[in-house]
Amino acid sequence: MADVILVVNAGSSSIKFSTFEERGAALDLVVHGQVDGLYTDHARFEALDHHGVRYKKEWTASEELDHRHGLEQIAVFVSEHREGHTLAAVGHRVVHGGQRFDGPVLVTPGVIDELEKLAPLAPLHQPHNLKPVRLIEQMHPEVPQVVCFDTAFHRTQPDVAQAFALPAAITDLGVRRYGFHGLSYEYIASVLPDVAPAAAAGRTVVAHLGNGASMCALVAGKSVASTMGFTAVDGLPMGTRCGNLDPGVLLYLMEERGMDARAVEDLLYHHSGLLGVSGISGDMRTLLQSADPRARFAIDLYVYRICRELGSLAAAMEGLDAVVFTGGIGEHAAAIREGVVRRAQWLGTELNATANLDGGPLVSAASSRVPVWVIPTNEELMIARHTRAVLE
Repeated sequence: MADVILVVNAGSSSIKFSTFEERGAALDLVVHGQVDGLYTDHARFEALDHHGVRYKKEWTASEELDHRHGLEQIAVFVSEHREGHTLAAVGHRVVHGGQRFDGPVLVTPGVIDELEKLAPLAPLHQPHNLKPVRLIEQMHPEVPQVVCFDTAFHRTQPDVAQAFALPAAITDLGVRRYGFHGLSYEYIASVLPDVAPAAAAGRTVVAHLGNGASMCALVAGKSVASTMGFTAVDGLPMGTRCGNLDPGVLLYLMEERGMDARAVEDLLYHHSGLLGVSGISGDMRTLLQSADPRARFAIDLYVYRICRELGSLAAAMEGLDAVVFTGGIGEHAAAIREGVVRRAQWLGTELNATANLDGGPLVSAASSRVPVWVIPTNEELMIARHTRAVLE
């Protein structure tokens, strides 16, 4: 009887899941899907098994689901599609590991208590990441759980890349640049040797572009700099998050506009980014299809900020040997890739327009001094790998 690892990635209103079967050294995907619309009157479940069969279920307004109900739906589905598998463990994505957790760890009550204290550093993610850990602990205490962190991959950065120019009395409290999307970058680093050996051995900037967006500088597969810092609101503009912002703006909003900390937090996390600039949507697909000048400006700002950060990360590495796009926008939005590559020609990038429209994997021209790649990320597989390694 084969063992499977269940991977859970929980958000505020959704739970994504995958199961991976252990086949010797390999981990093969068995089923994957998600429950979304939690805490609303339009919750739905959708999953796909390895035979390509799609499953769907929806709930009415009178059947509002919370995280517990969502996990129960997942448990029922996974149980019905066990096909002789035994659940060996559950692996979770947790955004913030703080200063202590620089790698995946087995869940204990003390670990969860400590991680819950980091919620103010990632208020959009941390509480929701941890909720299923507590619930599964109650529902299935016999099943081991492992938490994997988006910050851990960036612990290889030099001290100067992690530091803020603040007094030691503050930085000693843990106020530093952590970086996020580490599980995505770690996966890209793991497959680069097979896809692009020169990029794997050299200086590569990976752009993880999605509703959350960041960029990371890799030297020989190790993180040396990233655009996100103390929290996941820093760096690039995102779907609803502002990205890099002069701290003086916050002082102005609080002192001159009378906004308190909660109002500022709500603005920065929920009403800024692509949504705030366009006034239309935080979804890049909607903006790319819109003829509204505000949508066009939001896209232009997004591309401009990516290119500024690209130059900054190249400077941090003292050179650039490759660029990799990943994440929902990075993998699927050819227009965004085109805008970035054309604007970054001074760094040595040249676009192959046909390859770019086809999605790559190599989207740069043969004459491009810096190759540009599109590589799908797989954070769930990375979590499954970590979970198995911790158990072993």
